[in-house]
Amino acid sequence: MNKVEKSLDAWREELSDEQFHVCRLGGTERAFTGRYHDTKTPGVYHCACCGEPLFDSDTKYDSGSGWPSYFQPVSDAALASHDDSSHGMRRTEVRCARCDAHLGHVFPDGPEPTGLRFCINSASLELRPREA
Repeated sequence: MNKVEKSLDAWREELSDEQFHVCRLGGTERAFTGRYHDTKTPGVYHCACCGEPLFDSDTKYDSGSGWPSYFQPVSDAALASHDDSSHGMRRTEVRCARCDAHLGHVFPDGPEPTGLRFCINSASLELRPREA
């Protein structure tokens, strides 16, 4: 995997204000406001910053959290995780392994077969629908 590294100014030029806030500054969109929180379109969700494939729609489910949720990434190599103790909580942050974009968090309360819930900001994703 070729790493993508750019200055914050370069990212600011390429991304929308919301994408920049979420992906490069670690922000979070409000629950139930993201464009993909209830999308059922078959396809692959890619990183909005670098285009890396991250999640397949076959692993998406309605967690009731207000954010797109998946029980596994397309590959273990697609994501990097970090301890996050911000906002008085202990969580595991997930980032795109290729460009280090903040995606969201992973929690151990998801469905089988993994038991994981990847709770991801829509602003960090780009859905590429499957061809019919």
